[in-house]
Amino acid sequence: MILDTFSLDGKVALVTGAARGLGQGMAVGLAQAGADIIGVDVLSPLAETCGLVEKAGRRFVDVQADLSSTEDIERILDTARKELGRFDILVNNAGIIRRHPAAEFPMEDWDAVMSVNLRTLFFLTQAFGKALIDEGRPGKVVNVCSMLSYSGGILVAPYTASKSAVAGITRLLGNEWAPHGINVNGIAPGYMATDNTAPLRADANRNREILSRVPMDRWGTPEDLQGAVVFLSSSASDYITGTILRVDGGWLTR
Repeated sequence: MILDTFSLDGKVALVTGAARGLGQGMAVGLAQAGADIIGVDVLSPLAETCGLVEKAGRRFVDVQADLSSTEDIERILDTARKELGRFDILVNNAGIIRRHPAAEFPMEDWDAVMSVNLRTLFFLTQAFGKALIDEGRPGKVVNVCSMLSYSGGILVAPYTASKSAVAGITRLLGNEWAPHGINVNGIAPGYMATDNTAPLRADANRNREILSRVPMDRWGTPEDLQGAVVFLSSSASDYITGTILRVDGGWLTR
């Protein structure tokens, strides 16, 4: 039956940035589809996310890690092996944003954004993929891209640069790892109601400008990503790789 292909029973999903917002929403969606969850965040404990995952009847393991560097990568994967015996799915959701005019952008803010959004994302994915290749097992990688993987935006130079690069890496790894049964795809959220967009939603003029270009006339929610991440993490998407699924309320088609 087709619905059986969306089941994640017996799978373990590693979700970065799982403490709140989009990461929490995707972790809960994956749990509701049957996956046990390794939740990674600089914040700890992830009590709220843990409660929601366990409410769905799945196991949850909290890993506190600073993704501004690559130092915790092996510990993250080792914890997944030790606590849940395996890992099958990686959702690269963790990301940060800084806002300044391009002519004045501080180097330290550029480096901070690129470290979390791109450098650690790549090397965590590299370690995850290499482990599966060495074990001869298939897997799924879902990278959280952005509308700014397609367009320029304003005041967020390193965010645009990093998310454009994540889209490129998604396509490259989709090519390289397809022969190993590892599907690498992305989700490009639109304007979502998260901490990152709080300044925009608080600005009445910017809020009105943004919603005027969203055909669905609302901000997205973490729940809006659940169907997409379950699909891309399940066997229902086995013949899809290197693809970025836009979940943006129609923003990019306007």
